[in-house]
Amino acid sequence: MKNYILSIALFLFSTSLLLATPITGIVKEPNGTPIPGVHVELKSNHNIHTTSDFDGKFQMHAAPGQWLVFSMIGYETKEVKVGKSNRIIVVLNATLDALEEVVIIGHGNLHKKEISGAVNMASMPRNSAFRIAKDPIHMNSVSRIEDNESYAEIDENGFQNPLQNPLSTFSIDVDAASYSNVRRFITQGQKPPKDAVRIEELINYFNYDYKQPKGKTPFSIHTELAACPWNTDNQLLHIGLQGKTIDTKDAPASNLVFLLDVSGSMRSPNKLPLLKKAYTLLVQQMRAKDKVAIVVYAGSSGIVLPSTSGAEKAKIIAALNQLQAGGGTAGAAGLELAYQLAQENFIKDGNNRIILATDGDFNLGPSSDKAMETLIEAKRKKGIFISVTGFGMGNYKDSKMEIIADKGNGNYSYIDNLLEAQKVFINEFGGTLHTLAKDVKIQIEFNPALVKKYRLIGYENRLLAAEDFQNDAKDAGELGAGHTVTALYEIVPTSSKVKDDTDLKYQQTKTSVSNDFGDELATVKFRYKQPKATKSRLLEKVIENKPVDFDKSSENFQFASAVAGFGMLLRDSDYQGDLSYEQLIHMATEAKGVDSFGYRSEFIRLLSLVEQL
Repeated sequence: MKNYILSIALFLFSTSLLLATPITGIVKEPNGTPIPGVHVELKSNHNIHTTSDFDGKFQMHAAPGQWLVFSMIGYETKEVKVGKSNRIIVVLNATLDALEEVVIIGHGNLHKKEISGAVNMASMPRNSAFRIAKDPIHMNSVSRIEDNESYAEIDENGFQNPLQNPLSTFSIDVDAASYSNVRRFITQGQKPPKDAVRIEELINYFNYDYKQPKGKTPFSIHTELAACPWNTDNQLLHIGLQGKTIDTKDAPASNLVFLLDVSGSMRSPNKLPLLKKAYTLLVQQMRAKDKVAIVVYAGSSGIVLPSTSGAEKAKIIAALNQLQAGGGTAGAAGLELAYQLAQENFIKDGNNRIILATDGDFNLGPSSDKAMETLIEAKRKKGIFISVTGFGMGNYKDSKMEIIADKGNGNYSYIDNLLEAQKVFINEFGGTLHTLAKDVKIQIEFNPALVKKYRLIGYENRLLAAEDFQNDAKDAGELGAGHTVTALYEIVPTSSKVKDDTDLKYQQTKTSVSNDFGDELATVKFRYKQPKATKSRLLEKVIENKPVDFDKSSENFQFASAVAGFGMLLRDSDYQGDLSYEQLIHMATEAKGVDSFGYRSEFIRLLSLVEQL
């Protein structure tokens, strides 16, 4: 009888697949605004799913009579029955409940049900203390983000005189966490905290159309000089690096350890539930020669999955799906266990890397930033790197996660929705996991005959002393396969009529315009190491003083300028000049170019939204 029923069920399921047709649709808010990143799945088969794009559009196969489930953090979940029409319009209402931030303040005596270190929150006693973050003003929107988040203070770079400070030295930065975190604030109706805005990470969230490198050099160098859009008396110097694109199928084997925070603070829908979906995308990219292990930490740490071949995707995903959140946060113990597993399964000449997923709330054990930094630096020297993916809100500890990624030769991303997970783990997969060059440093010397002042825009926490440039023991940033790095300098030319208020009485502060270097505006130098090397290599490029009008500059130049301006307005920069969001929208729209994944279109919509806040 059971076999008969099973046969009927299989027959009906097969029939439904045969009757399935392409269903297209759009998901939007009641006011008509499209909603990107909505998860759409077939209710009868969770393996059949898709995500709405940046215009809220989606497409998948379903048969009449089947149900589609639409879910998105911050919105109600809705089920829609497929009818005769092959087009569906779905309207989702924003909801407070989906984004309530639960922060454990006191536990009392817990009777924990542990699954490899994870604690089932259902076992928590009713007298446990909670703080629910709700916005008393915008009750028809989403919950207000609490101010229990921490960000490292940023002291904005000012103008420097090349006679007094001839060298500007900094480490590259390919992290993009700040942009997606800023987007999270804005889409929830709030301006981000000033120190959450790291302009270089906003700029480097986007890829730019630089030429691929030639020969054995792992990156190409691009420079461009044009009028500054927010101060037409000044100039803007654009420096871009393009990492060599590689076929990930031919990349070295990876030995990965997922280090996953399953503490109580990860219980919210935009934390552990989103983490599971995001890391499933990463698992789907694994090859048979790759290995994945899973370590979790809460009140204690434990191994959920020993090192497993990337060919066993179902096994890895099943281990992810069993995780539950609860308990404290023994971050340090989790890190040590993850490093132990990575070392035991070390692949010579491979990619040995821990990928940490957390809201950054390390609150048990030796959790000071300095202790974490010391541990990570020691393991980095043994060839085990660490990347970080941040999740959630309310108690988000950005500063700790940035330190971990910087000191661990890894990337730092903030994942606020499945589209961002797709960007990090699929679209930019090679750069996320495979390092082309490490300890990449940039040093630029401006010609004082042509430059009165200069200012590096962003990179405040990446500045280096001049002597650090030649010091191979000094850590710097990493460049991944296919990654681009962009930096902007605002320049006050010597022809400017703006009075120099830094003139000194007893020192020479002026130089003759005519010198032996003609039209050389600056010389820029790059130092980098091969991934396994200990000695750096030097590249050098002379930048000529050939500025063009802003509207004659490249799309790369114009779009990067618009993003930099966005960051300056969000930070209320002292150097924003006459910038306006209307101006930035025009600049970004004109320079959108080929926007394959829609990231630039989303940025333009973000500008329009923040203009109204």
